Amino acid sequence: MNKIIPALAAAAVLAAGAYYLTRPAEHSSPEATPEGDAIVAVTLPETLSPEATMGQRAFNAVCAACHGENAAGRNGSGPPLVHKIYEPSHHGDMAFQMAVQNGVRAHHWKFGDMLPQSGLTRGDVSNVVAYVRELQRANGIE
Repeated sequence: MNKIIPALAAAAVLAAGAYYLTRPAEHSSPEATPEGDAIVAVTLPETLSPEATMGQRAFNAVCAACHGENAAGRNGSGPPLVHKIYEPSHHGDMAFQMAVQNGVRAHHWKFGDMLPQSGLTRGDVSNVVAYVRELQRANGIE
């Protein structure tokens, strides 16, 4: 019995080390990415719905400066929206509407607060959400 506990503890340490060393690169921290570079790799869907296509245009005009091309994040500017943190069950569609309208206090990432964004209607934001959700689904985030 006395030999089993240290053996189990050693196995747990080895398993944790193996997990840390073999996890995919997209789980790396923004600090490991050069300033301005994308934080995660994003697989693009083959096609976008008409709503998502309009959302992509609005995203590129207003959101991409901080959240990066294809919502992959931009180190030093803003987090990736193609990330499990922003899956629909954690940040619903209304969270995006509220973020654009009211801004957001930093709480998941160390990029600082997001300021309210002007120039986007509620319909524009709904289309941006459609775009982000289609990107998320193409990357296994449901």
